[in-house]
Amino acid sequence: MRHILYTLLFTVLLAPLALAQSAGYRIQSGDILAITVLEDDTLNRQTLVLPDGRVSVPLAGSVQAAGNTVESVERSIADKLASNFAVRPSVFVSVVSVDEEDETFPVYILGEVNAPGVQEIEGGTTLLQAISLAGGPARFAATKRIQLRRTDSATGQEKLYLFNYHAVERGGSIQSMITLREGDVIIVPERRLFE
Repeated sequence: MRHILYTLLFTVLLAPLALAQSAGYRIQSGDILAITVLEDDTLNRQTLVLPDGRVSVPLAGSVQAAGNTVESVERSIADKLASNFAVRPSVFVSVVSVDEEDETFPVYILGEVNAPGVQEIEGGTTLLQAISLAGGPARFAATKRIQLRRTDSATGQEKLYLFNYHAVERGGSIQSMITLREGDVIIVPERRLFE
């Protein structure tokens, strides 16, 4: 009986990860990669493959990961790091966690958007993407002071993050784009009289 339970546990929990470690697996957005550089352990890290398919590596910059094999990503990172080392660095990449395609969670969008309410989103979805899923800001939205309210699961305290959609809309860069988590609440307040 125990043997059957262990086999079932492996199949359900570990099979996707085992598949990801196989030679033919193509990395997907939402996967978590472990990157190890033997020559400099300060570069070692676990990183999420962003929705655009890229990972960010210090000294190497942005590297396309989604759609590529683990070996291909290793070569790309080593190529980009090579100029920073006397000898080409040894880079190892492994898939720590795979993104399940149907894994979604709720976020709540309130206020001056065209479709307020609960949105089921995929992991890796950003605040800007969630506002888009809610139909974008409504006519009287205060786009300079959009709020993201997040409760810290460890302390139970709520944190408030402010987002200026107006600046992004005018071509500003998105320096601190926030990736959403389960239970996040986005509030798009109504514009004041002279705002």
